Amino acid sequence: MASAAVFLLASGSVFFFALLSFDVLVKAFRQYELRYVARSVHDLGAMFLFIEPGQVVRLNLAVMLLLAACGGWLGGPLCAALAASAGFFAPGLAIASYRRRRIRRFESQLTEALHQMANALRAGLTLQQAIDQVGRDAAAPLRHEFGLFTREVKLGTALDDALAAMAGRVGSEDLNLVATSTAIARQLGGNMAEMFEAIAATIRERFRLEGKIAALTSQGKLQGVIVALLPLAVGVFLGSYRPDLVEPMFESAYGYLLVAAVVLLQGAGFLTIRRVVSVDV
Repeated sequence: MASAAVFLLASGSVFFFALLSFDVLVKAFRQYELRYVARSVHDLGAMFLFIEPGQVVRLNLAVMLLLAACGGWLGGPLCAALAASAGFFAPGLAIASYRRRRIRRFESQLTEALHQMANALRAGLTLQQAIDQVGRDAAAPLRHEFGLFTREVKLGTALDDALAAMAGRVGSEDLNLVATSTAIARQLGGNMAEMFEAIAATIRERFRLEGKIAALTSQGKLQGVIVALLPLAVGVFLGSYRPDLVEPMFESAYGYLLVAAVVLLQGAGFLTIRRVVSVDV
């Protein structure tokens, strides 16, 4: 009877623990869908890349499994776990990086577009006609955004609302400045041609300052990369040249804890150096 009671208690404990774990996993997956997947789908949609949320989840799982397999083949369970963790964040980081590159390219096109719009306004065209003309002659991504703006206006959307929607979709501070300035100028009156040229000059000057700052801080950024990669390079060299010195680190929990501490400290140092040398314009 005592053994049966112990068995029932153990079975009940396992059942409730499994139920609680399942509930936690379900909530975590819902948060994952709301934050990670929804943000990725929104960013891709803003770049005219329409992908279903399920495809993003499958892509994430595929990258995790692929990197985990490669990590396990190269360095064992610890390397597989680290590679799987990197694979979890890799698709989101890749999407964010691509979106930043697209914004950067749009802003580089925006200065010339503003000059062309100013000339078109001086030639007697309306703002909508000027944007339509510049969008048809421009390259992507500016052509895509200006083309969608033109279609929205033709379908009955107010011009200020279409500009605000384009600024929110692109995510560029420069375009937000253009949309806000245009809305104010249309309401209060003003020379929009001169306004566009002034904004273009401001954007060009910011690009010049950013290039100068990037050149001055490039040495510090390179030092941060070298400092972050140096322990890894030393570990790989010792692992191939003197494996008897490295293998004991992966034979006990203390060794794994030491490796984790090194990784965390190196990451913190790298982020600190990046924050020190990063200057916002």
